[in-house]
Amino acid sequence: MSQPATKKMRTDLAAIKALTFLMFMMFAMTTDSVGIIIPEIIKQFRLSMTAAGAFHYATMAGIALAGFFLGFLADRLGRKTTIVLGLAAFAIDAFMIAAGNSFGFFVVLLAISGISIGVFKTGALALIGDISRSTTEHTSIMNMVEGFFGVGSIIGPALLSKLLADGVSWKWLYVIAGSMCALLVLIALAARYPSAVRTTEEPADFGHTLAMLKNPYALGFSLGEFLYVATECAVYVWMPTLLAGQTGFLATYSIAIFFFLRCGGRFVGAWVLNRYSWSAVLTIFSAAILLCFAGAAIGGAGLAIYLLPFSGLFMSVIYPTINSKGISCFPKSEHGAVSGVILFFTCLSAAVGPLAMGAVSDALGGPQYGFLLATLFAALLFALCLLNSIYQPTAERLRLLDRTQYHSA
Repeated sequence: MSQPATKKMRTDLAAIKALTFLMFMMFAMTTDSVGIIIPEIIKQFRLSMTAAGAFHYATMAGIALAGFFLGFLADRLGRKTTIVLGLAAFAIDAFMIAAGNSFGFFVVLLAISGISIGVFKTGALALIGDISRSTTEHTSIMNMVEGFFGVGSIIGPALLSKLLADGVSWKWLYVIAGSMCALLVLIALAARYPSAVRTTEEPADFGHTLAMLKNPYALGFSLGEFLYVATECAVYVWMPTLLAGQTGFLATYSIAIFFFLRCGGRFVGAWVLNRYSWSAVLTIFSAAILLCFAGAAIGGAGLAIYLLPFSGLFMSVIYPTINSKGISCFPKSEHGAVSGVILFFTCLSAAVGPLAMGAVSDALGGPQYGFLLATLFAALLFALCLLNSIYQPTAERLRLLDRTQYHSA
């Protein structure tokens, strides 16, 4: 390959990586700011907490449905087309939210925004496989991508808090996100994407996605993500309620500390997972998460104020690593479909986990009982990671795909 061609390829690769990082940061700015938006919606429309919670559930439902029913688009239409379609739909939707004034209108648009996120996210997840040179590098890039998601989950709430403090409507957050998204569409259109080679005769359609539900690798990693997300959501959804009687710096900034440690840990995780066994890292980190939750459950709010925010450091690598290895267990031509399946279970857990914790807390008389359920989720996650580390059920498959799918990346 000539020097100019090599330079152009590196430029395209850099642009694609930057686009992927910024995509995840951009949509995290909106999805992880919903906790600050909900009180504003309650005041504006005089809603109950259950009704206002639709701002969270509508988006999660949209992402889940898009992942399951439209994940195959990344394999059928190609990564670039899928990403551009999803980003363009999200940008239009964001500007429409800024123009709305009805609660029902907002909920519908948030569901559509979730569908848009689901489309471009599955395209981006499939793209990571195309630009990776090994399953190990795939996991490293995935941690970097989720690190930028963590940056967005810090920037979004901080920016929104500043807007509200200045008397500016929460809807301007979506104007900013929509403007960023329009810029990302231009970057996506200009970048040259690697060719996605089909290695299977099976059609890239919804039927193929349904067939994934019978695959033990897809189901196993989806279960892992389900348990992890249920555990993680316990912290950022219900920790403020558990710590309601606490005062001081840690109580005030507990969520911010959690997100900061989760974000920083993912960037460090990109380095760690290039050097150490991913299965061992997951086992050790999931054990640490279990100890944090067990300590919080036994010691009450006095210990929880330290342990739950600190758990973010150990949670950092779990989600992107499980996601990466689950996707890497399939040929690149099926990365869109399997990404959609795992994304479906991820978002299902994001809705069901906090709901189950809330129901247990209401039934037994306090948020501490909900965290007993979360501790059970953490225990099951650790057991799954431990069994994976002992029996290594994916080791041979990952080695095979390393040789056949990544040798020419």
